[in-house]
Amino acid sequence: MATEDETERYRAPALDKGLDILELLAHTDGGLTQAEIAKALNKSPNEFYRMLDRLVRRGYVERQGGDRFFLTLKLFGLAHFHAPVRRLVSFATPIMREFSNKAEQSCHLAVYDRGSVVVIAQQDSPTYWGISIRVGASISLYNTGSGHVLLAFRDAGQRAMMMSEQERLKQETRRPDDFEARLEQIVARGFETMDSLQTAGVRNISAPVLSLDGNALAALTCPYISPLTPGAPRFEDVIAHVRSAAEQISDIVAGRAETEI
Repeated sequence: MATEDETERYRAPALDKGLDILELLAHTDGGLTQAEIAKALNKSPNEFYRMLDRLVRRGYVERQGGDRFFLTLKLFGLAHFHAPVRRLVSFATPIMREFSNKAEQSCHLAVYDRGSVVVIAQQDSPTYWGISIRVGASISLYNTGSGHVLLAFRDAGQRAMMMSEQERLKQETRRPDDFEARLEQIVARGFETMDSLQTAGVRNISAPVLSLDGNALAALTCPYISPLTPGAPRFEDVIAHVRSAAEQISDIVAGRAETEI
């Protein structure tokens, strides 16, 4: 264990200031002004000006209303691409494969990352046709089933911040009319289904992968294509398969299911 002298020897004052700001904002609702941050940390406002500017420019903090600073979800997004996401993919992969075999459709798993939806896993259909989305592809919150589910199953504060980050990206997609009402409908029925706004003839089916606190950690989506093959699973059957697969992954995430490590 390091002694007090050794701890002081290896101090990094600038880094400490930045971490102090992030930790303070993480425990504060409604944001803080520069003066309020300085007062809470018992420092001069001038000591934090450059640090706040850098945190804003790097996307960890955002300024709203001219003088109030809020913590963004960038740290949350970065955490998704560390070991927990790799474990999520490893747990989800066999379930996604089982889904595709039952439904005879492809599927993909997506998470939220700094204003966008990012695909982290893809499972092809076992048949000779299907829609495949590249792992790592970044798509919109507003015009995809995955985005709708990730927004619907979040608390009000997280949802507002996610939409704020989406709109700050200045993408071409705009928030649909009556969007909040649609999100509440998704929560009520437990899944989203909508015509693809990118590919004709595709009907997206999306269900949430829920963490222990009930917030959406990921979205499992099937870009459903109507088969002409006799005996192929019906649309209603595929909805049930998507929901079941998402629930199985949720049980693993929440620790309600035994898994082999």
